[in-house]
Amino acid sequence: MPNIHLAKSMQEFAASQIEAGAYADLSELVRAGLRTLMGRDRARAFLMPKAELNEFAEAAEHGDRAS
Repeated sequence: MPNIHLAKSMQEFAASQIEAGAYADLSELVRAGLRTLMGRDRARAFLMPKAELNEFAEAAEHGDRAS
């Protein structure tokens, strides 16, 4: 895996999180961040079809027909 270069503000944030004991090291912090992003993507994938179904149901309630 390639090295990751972080902006100074991100480096400082990471260091403060590690110093506070929230994470043991940078690898743990990065894994936590990636898990968060993966969870967000899974939620988005679930919610998109649900939103489409809601739109279809709303159109049906108003008598609109889908083509």
